[in-house]
Amino acid sequence: MDCKTALALLEAYLDNELDRADARELEAHVAQCAECARFRAERLALRDAITTRVPAFRAPDALRDRVRASLVAAVATTGTAPSPDMRVRSRFSPAALWRPLALAASLMLAALGGWSVARRQAAGDRRADDVLASHIRSLMPGHLTDVPSTDQHTVKPWFNGRLDFSPPVHDLAVQGYPLLGGRLDYVDGRPVAVLVYGRRQHLVNVFLWPASRGSSDGPSARDRQGYHLLHWTTADYTYWVASDLGSPELDDFARLLQQADGAKR
Repeated sequence: MDCKTALALLEAYLDNELDRADARELEAHVAQCAECARFRAERLALRDAITTRVPAFRAPDALRDRVRASLVAAVATTGTAPSPDMRVRSRFSPAALWRPLALAASLMLAALGGWSVARRQAAGDRRADDVLASHIRSLMPGHLTDVPSTDQHTVKPWFNGRLDFSPPVHDLAVQGYPLLGGRLDYVDGRPVAVLVYGRRQHLVNVFLWPASRGSSDGPSARDRQGYHLLHWTTADYTYWVASDLGSPELDDFARLLQQADGAKR
C-alpha cells in the first residue's frame, strides 16, 4: 500500500469502516511510514479535542413546553392531531435546525481553534528548549565560537558561504556588551547564526534566522534552570537571546540590539 492510498483510507479506518484485510494492510503501512503515522496521530488528537471540548446539549424545558403548546394549539384549531408528516416537517424544518447546527459549528470551530493554538504553543516551547540546550552546550570548552573576534567586520563575512543569509552583526562594546564572536548552530531543524556577546563574566548568545522561514512562535520571555530567554521577531529576522545575565541587564541588551537593528534599515 502506498501513502496516497493509506491517507485516503485512514478516516474510514479510524471510524472502523474498513474490512479486516484492508485494515491489516493499512496498519502494516502506517507502522513503517512516519508521515502516515503522524497524520493518524493528528486525526486522533483532533477527535479527542472534539470529544472533550464540544459538549452535548439537552433541549431546554422551555423549548419542550413550547413544542407541546404548539401541538395542543394545532389540535384545537383543526380538531385533529397533527399528522405524522406534519410532525416530521415541524421537527426537521430548516428554522428548527438552524440554531443548533450553527451552535454546533461554532463549537467545532472553537475546538479546532483551541487545538491549533495548543499546537503552536507546544512548537514554541519546543523551540525555546532547543535554544536553551544550544546555549548550555556552547558553555562547554571549545563550543562557544567558530570565529572568535571582537570585530564585527570579521564576524559578519565569516558567515558568507556557510549560511544562505547574511545575519546583521552589531558591536555593542561601547554600551558594555562587547562582541566575542560567532558560530553556526542548529535549532528547530534549521541552521542558524549565533552571535556571542559578553557582560563582565556572563555570556549572551543571540540566535537568529530569517523570519520568513517557518513559524516563529515562542514565549517572549522564559526562565529555566537559572537561565533567561528572550524572543522577538522583526520584519526580517527571528531572534532568541539566552544568558544567565540578570533580567534587567538582559532586557537592556535586547533593547540595544533592537535599536541597532532598526538603525541599519
